Amino acid sequence: MDFYSALQIGVATAFQPMNLLYCFIGVLIGTLIGVLPGIGTSGAVAILMPATFTMSPVSAIIMLAGIYYGAMYGGSTTSILVNIPGEAASVVTCFDGYQMARQGRAGRALGISAFGSFIAGMFGVAMISLMAPSLAGLAFDFGPPEFFGLMVLGLTLSTFLGSGSMVKALLMVALGLVLGCVGMDPISGTPRLTYGIKPLLDGFDMVPVVMGLFGISEVLFNLEQEEQREIYETKLKGLLPNREDWKRSWAPITRGSILGFFVGVIPGGTAVISSFVSYAVEKRISKHPEGFGKGAIEGVAGPEAANNAATFGSMVPLLTLGIPSNVVMALFLAALMIHGTVPGPMLIQNQPDFFWGVMISMIVGNVMLLVLNLPLIGMWVKILKVPYRILFPLIILFCLIGSYSVNYRVVDMVVMLAFGGIGYLMKKYQYDGGPLILAFILGPLLETALRQSLIISHGGLDIFVKRPLALGALLIALAFLLIPLIPAIGKKREKFVEQD
Repeated sequence: MDFYSALQIGVATAFQPMNLLYCFIGVLIGTLIGVLPGIGTSGAVAILMPATFTMSPVSAIIMLAGIYYGAMYGGSTTSILVNIPGEAASVVTCFDGYQMARQGRAGRALGISAFGSFIAGMFGVAMISLMAPSLAGLAFDFGPPEFFGLMVLGLTLSTFLGSGSMVKALLMVALGLVLGCVGMDPISGTPRLTYGIKPLLDGFDMVPVVMGLFGISEVLFNLEQEEQREIYETKLKGLLPNREDWKRSWAPITRGSILGFFVGVIPGGTAVISSFVSYAVEKRISKHPEGFGKGAIEGVAGPEAANNAATFGSMVPLLTLGIPSNVVMALFLAALMIHGTVPGPMLIQNQPDFFWGVMISMIVGNVMLLVLNLPLIGMWVKILKVPYRILFPLIILFCLIGSYSVNYRVVDMVVMLAFGGIGYLMKKYQYDGGPLILAFILGPLLETALRQSLIISHGGLDIFVKRPLALGALLIALAFLLIPLIPAIGKKREKFVEQD
C-alpha cells in the first residue's frame, strides 16, 4: 500500500463521527487532568480504560492518546498560574512560566506554551508516520532473542532514567516481575504463586493493579498534603505571542521538538526527562543564561515543546515493536491486548486503518487542543479553584466502578484497594511505581521470549551471543546497570533525580 492510499484510509477512519467525538472527549479530559494537580496521566488512563472496553480498538486508542498528549497541554496552565505542575513533565515550566505571570506576562506564557506544544505535536505525528513503517520492516528480522534483549534493555533504562534511587527502582522491577508470574504458567499451564487461592489462578488483572497504584494512592497521598492553590491574579491578555516572543522562541521550540521526540523513543525515556534536558540545553546555549528562572520565555517554549514531542515519540516502539517505553505506553499495550489488537511489525500491514487512523486523529486532536486551550483558559482557572475534598470521592468512585467492570468480580475491587495502600506507602517512602508496572506488564512477554529462545537453542544461552541485536541490547543494559557504580556519574544522576 502506497503512502497516499494509507493517508486516505487514515482520514476516512479518523473523521468518522464517533472517532471525532472520542478524540474530542480524550483531549478535553486530558486537558482537565493536566490542569488539576494530583491526578496524573497514568492514573487518568488507568481509571478511564474500562470505559473503552465497549469501543472499537481504534476509538479506544484515539481517546486514550488524546488524554495522554492533552494532559501535557493542560499541565502548563497550573505551572504558569499557580506554580504547581499539573503534570510531572510541567515542573520545568514553573521555573520561568510563573515568573512571567508575576510580571504580567501570563497570557504570553500560556500562548507560547500552547503554540509550542502544537508545533511539537505536529512534528511528532510527522516523525511517527515517517519512522514507524521503516522500523516495522526492520522488526521482521526480530525473533524471541531480540525481543528478550530489547525488553531487558527497556526495563533497565526505566530504572536508570526514572526518579528515585536506582536500587529502589530495581527492587520495583523485581517485584513487578514476581507479580507478573502469579497465575498459570504460560507454557506448561501449572499454577504458580497462587497458594491455593482460586481467584489468583488468572493472575492479577492489570486494571485494578494500575488503578490502585496510580489512582487510589494519589488520592491517599494528596489527602495528607496541605492544599495550597493561590492563583496569581493577573489579566490574561495578549495570548498571541508577539514578533519578539517568536524571535526568541522558534529555535527553542524546534530544538525541544526534535530532542523530546527522540528521548521519547528511547525505552525508559519520559516527557519529564525531555523537558529537563531541553531546559538545560537552552540555558547552556543562551547568550543570557542569567535570565532563566526570572521569566525567560525560552524556558517555557523549549520544555513545553519537548514534553509534548516525547509523548508522540514514546508511541514509536509500542506501535512498531510492541514494546512500551514508559508506564502510560504499558497501559496502552494492555488496552490493545484487551481489545485483541497486537501491536508490532504486522500492525501497519494488517491494520492500516488502525495505525493511520490514530495518526490522523492526533493531528485533529492537536488542532482541537489549540482551539480549547487559548479561549477556555478562564474556565480552566475556575476549575483550579475546586477543592480537592470534592474531587477525591469522585475519583475513588470511578476507580471502584472501573475495577469492578473489568470482570464483574468483587475480588478485583479488593485487589485495587490493596494496591492503593501499597502505592501510598511507595509514594511516602519514594519508591517509583513506573518500573513496577512496566515489569508487571512486560514480565509475561519477557518470560515467553526467554523460554522460546531456550527452546530454539535446545537450552543453550549462546543464542543471545550469536544474535547481534540481542547481544547488543543486553550489553547496553549491563552497561547502564554498571554506570552508576562510577562515582562521578552516580553523583550526577542523583543530582538530576533530586531536581526531578
